Amino acid sequence: MSRTYLALLHYDGREFAGWQRQREGRTVQAEIERVLARLCGRRIVAHAAGRTDAGVHALGMGVSFVVPAQWEAPALTRALNALLSRDCWVERVTEMQAGFQARKSAQARRYRYEVGTDAAAASPFRRRYEWALGRPLEQTWLDQAAVVLPGSHEFHAFAIRRPASAGGAGQEPYRCRIREAVWSLRPEGRGVRFEIVADRFLYHMVRFLVGTMVDIGLGRRPITDMQTLLDSTSNQATSPPAPPEGLYFVAAEYGQEWFVGDGAMGDERPGGEARRRGGEEARRRGDEEASDWPRTGVAR
Repeated sequence: MSRTYLALLHYDGREFAGWQRQREGRTVQAEIERVLARLCGRRIVAHAAGRTDAGVHALGMGVSFVVPAQWEAPALTRALNALLSRDCWVERVTEMQAGFQARKSAQARRYRYEVGTDAAAASPFRRRYEWALGRPLEQTWLDQAAVVLPGSHEFHAFAIRRPASAGGAGQEPYRCRIREAVWSLRPEGRGVRFEIVADRFLYHMVRFLVGTMVDIGLGRRPITDMQTLLDSTSNQATSPPAPPEGLYFVAAEYGQEWFVGDGAMGDERPGGEARRRGGEEARRRGDEEASDWPRTGVAR
């Protein structure tokens, strides 16, 4: 007998070569699987909602795995945190229905990018966790650049290569459906924050989007370039990607049918605040597709 669990994982990405297991380099997947193997006495495969790059952080990465049935969620949470390295922490573990898989079952993912525009962004206590730009950005230009993103688009210009997951007949490997894309001010004059929610993301996609919009916010390129790049099938005119240290995986969303009992993570329920905010923002921008998003529980 076994149980399927979803762990809500936080990690500091500075010392990791990304999520996915590699022959060389320390990875988050290998760290989680090392601990699970020790707890269960055999190899346990862990699946994440997103495959973050080297240096990217997570505030709520959904990680699924199947373990022997004797493991209860509270005891498993304590055991994981006792054995994981100090740059990882499991907020909670929730039991899921059999067949659940964190990546394949996710209906949406949320990322956040932090940009420090003040001089103090260069502080060693900040520059490891944000883009220490140290220059002011024009907020209106950022907002106007982001307004074209909600909806369904092919992001050829914002991907570094053909996505590895491309495959199946009729699949459009570069197409992503954006529900929310919003710039906001960070507290205490520390700069700006970009948040984006989509059904899927391409390799380096968020970093390419942020790098291009920051160039717009600096006046280096016109606002109209965002629509031009969305219509393009090449990434040759795209700005360099923003550095990884400012990027955070925040949350994944799953259908309520996957949760055992009332186990949806966080305070969100179907129709919750994150969904309302995303729907209102999309409607404000004229995106008629917003109402089509499924009802979900948010793992965060």
